[in-house]
Amino acid sequence: MFTADNWTDYEILDASGGEKLERWGKYLLVRPDPQVIWNTGRRNPGWRKADAVYHRSRSGGGEWEFRSLPKQWSVGYRLGESDLTFHLKPFAFKHTGLFPEQAVNWEWFSRIIRGAAADGRTKQAGDPVRVLNLFAYTGGATIAAAASGAAVTHVDASKGMTLWAKENAASSALSDAPVRWLTDDCRKFVEREIRRGNHYDGIIMDPPSYGRGPKGELWKIEDSLHELVKLTASLLSDRPLFFLINSYTTGLAPAVLTYLIGTEIASRFGGHTDSQEVGLKVTDSGLYLPCGAAGRWWKEKDS
Repeated sequence: MFTADNWTDYEILDASGGEKLERWGKYLLVRPDPQVIWNTGRRNPGWRKADAVYHRSRSGGGEWEFRSLPKQWSVGYRLGESDLTFHLKPFAFKHTGLFPEQAVNWEWFSRIIRGAAADGRTKQAGDPVRVLNLFAYTGGATIAAAASGAAVTHVDASKGMTLWAKENAASSALSDAPVRWLTDDCRKFVEREIRRGNHYDGIIMDPPSYGRGPKGELWKIEDSLHELVKLTASLLSDRPLFFLINSYTTGLAPAVLTYLIGTEIASRFGGHTDSQEVGLKVTDSGLYLPCGAAGRWWKEKDS
């Protein structure tokens, strides 16, 4: 399991009975989690002192119960020599605007980016590593890559999420970083980039299980992911560095991501592939809560 163990502003304090008790900075949240099918004693006093609780409805969806949570607050993450800051706010479908387990992937590709820049493994010595981030949400991976020295193309179908990502970049002192902020359907953008002949050294994709593009384009991961990976592989440079797929879809095993990457990328470029669950430690029990899966491909042996 890939585990995000370097947080100081976030932790899962406890998990029981379909819910998790989280600390986001100084605020405590209780949110449902379908992986928490066990029931243990809720001895942590935070369960009773939570600043907000998300109540899931039996008919689907749910709503927040706010007690003492502000409309917006921030948490920080130390990545190498950079201090990243993310704005959070509770919104529909229990989300806060950040998936903290993804920090383990930020650490991974940031090492690759910094190493490639130091070793001159870009197209021309001194050029920045070019990274494409698809389904980029509020920009966690974009900001991590930019902080590590990459030139990033950030693509998300939601204008609101892209604006939020820009705010996160500004709060992380990266307003002037070489980032292209694009609101677009990811597949259509990839198809246009292929026609334009553009290429990237690293590609990140974080597709939802189900969604629609800005013009109603339908996305269903089981039907669409393989073709998108195949298309996106065409955008890799002659000397690519890495490829990352994140998945939150229940039932999409890490092995499936390995097969996709192996079929479309490793078969062409060689390199190394590793797919595992992504998880976060539960402080009170010492267990690790699964938070989806990640499939990684990289070229250099020591990354």
